[in-house]
Amino acid sequence: MDQNPYRRKPSPISTTTGGSNPVTSSELLPMKFLSFGTMKLTRTFTTCLILFSVLLAFSMIFHHHPSDPNRIMGFADARVLDGRDYSNVTATNDSNDSGRLLGGLLATGFDEASCLSRYQSPLYRKPSPYKPSPYLLSKLRSYETLHKRCGPGTEPYKKALTQLDQEHIDNNGECKYVVWVSFSGLGNRILSLASVFLYALLTDRVLLVDRGKDMEDLFCEPFPDISWLLPLDFPLTSQFDGLNQDSPRCYGHMLKNQVVGNDKTLSHLYLHLVHDYGDHDKMFFCQGDQTFIGKVPWLVVKTDNYFVPSLWLIPGFDEELEKLFPQKETVFHHLGRYLFHPTNQIWGLVARYYEAYLSNADEKIGIQVRVFDVGAGPFQHVMDQISSCTRKEKLLPDVDTVIERSRRVTTPKKRKAVLVTSLNSGYSENLKSMYWEYPTLTGEIIGVHQPSQEGYQQTEKKMHNGKALAEMYLLSMTDSLVTSAWSTFGYVAQGLGGLKPWILYKPENRTAPDPACGRAMSMEPCFHAPPFYDCKAKTGVDTGKLVPHVRHCEDMSWGLKLV
Repeated sequence: MDQNPYRRKPSPISTTTGGSNPVTSSELLPMKFLSFGTMKLTRTFTTCLILFSVLLAFSMIFHHHPSDPNRIMGFADARVLDGRDYSNVTATNDSNDSGRLLGGLLATGFDEASCLSRYQSPLYRKPSPYKPSPYLLSKLRSYETLHKRCGPGTEPYKKALTQLDQEHIDNNGECKYVVWVSFSGLGNRILSLASVFLYALLTDRVLLVDRGKDMEDLFCEPFPDISWLLPLDFPLTSQFDGLNQDSPRCYGHMLKNQVVGNDKTLSHLYLHLVHDYGDHDKMFFCQGDQTFIGKVPWLVVKTDNYFVPSLWLIPGFDEELEKLFPQKETVFHHLGRYLFHPTNQIWGLVARYYEAYLSNADEKIGIQVRVFDVGAGPFQHVMDQISSCTRKEKLLPDVDTVIERSRRVTTPKKRKAVLVTSLNSGYSENLKSMYWEYPTLTGEIIGVHQPSQEGYQQTEKKMHNGKALAEMYLLSMTDSLVTSAWSTFGYVAQGLGGLKPWILYKPENRTAPDPACGRAMSMEPCFHAPPFYDCKAKTGVDTGKLVPHVRHCEDMSWGLKLV
């Protein structure tokens, strides 16, 4: 039987159409054609309407105007493409461009893929309550212009290089430079480089960074369009390792031997600002000496100190510093976040560890342990000190060591992630065992994590320094921080995170101090080897009592810090 109704013969059977009059199938055929055409038209229209609605919905979901203030360029797409859940990662200042650029601190125009940490790191921290001043932002943009005009490879740079082989010069040239020599451990390097950069800002010099063994492997370029790295063919590089207090061009050595004359300008000068520097080297912090030093086109600096507090005591710099940093304790907080962006390899260590171990916690506690005692750890007195501090300050809860009390889980328990950084794994293992074996009295769930345990400091190894930098960044992402006295590692973490830590006081005679720790006055690092000299009176003076915003450090009584 032919199933096609259009080819069938008309049926002789009569049909009715709702009335009493019979209708033959031949008479009904035109009505079938009309009905089918109407249905086909209806289906086509309906299909088009559905497709249009779907396209309109997709357009509304995925279309974002470039000026949309709620969109963080790059991150929304990345979350879809990489399939990761960022719901536990803290967004920045209203998730807008101001937060992404740290309130204007960071410049635009970089290739974001080449340095993921530059714009992703704010996603892992709470928004900073400390805003950079408009004057600082203006100064940074001006410096970037200066660096682009005078940096490596430019004509002014090439002309300035020709002066290096001269004893004295008659013309200063268009640009002046300060070369930072890579020296000491990573924490010291970060703090000293920030100090030298601030000095460059104050004196309108171009900062050039000695690569050392790993600087270009650790940090991205911070300035747009042109490198901050000292070119490999710089004429004085071979001399860097041998620079010391007795070097012929050392400023302190020249003062001591009375070979500095005001009638001629030197082509270059070495500034020895290492912790072992002498009284003549410390004259760098006197205004009159800055007048002479300011004329020299090339300065080479070797230092392992955060000497920023003493810059505030130089009359020629104090007014400018007041305008740059109205909140005086924010110097390293702003400069550190502006300068130091881990390379993609290091940032991968940070991001993966954070997402795996810290992101789901309700609260994150950082504990940075640096032990200066000789011998193999862990030491019981250090463990006692950590426990005493964290419990007394209500950072970590006590455990119920007497009896396992039955507790019905009626509400979700607060989860705390404890991030421990130490060369030794014993301290984190002790905490981990305690919170595994016994319940907390508060019912909180405690997870203890330690990214690495290198055993001893290995300053010359790239991966060792890479892990150290990653751990500094991870500590800076915690909510509360405990650090060890005298440790520049801890100083970097607290400054980057904008945290005022609890400082574990340095033990004496292998005995835990009482009290075990104290809250820092500010998040600024401590200057461990400041001068104690009144440049005007030409006599010794307590530089920690000259101005209210430069005081002695909590962890080192002779050190200086900004508050």
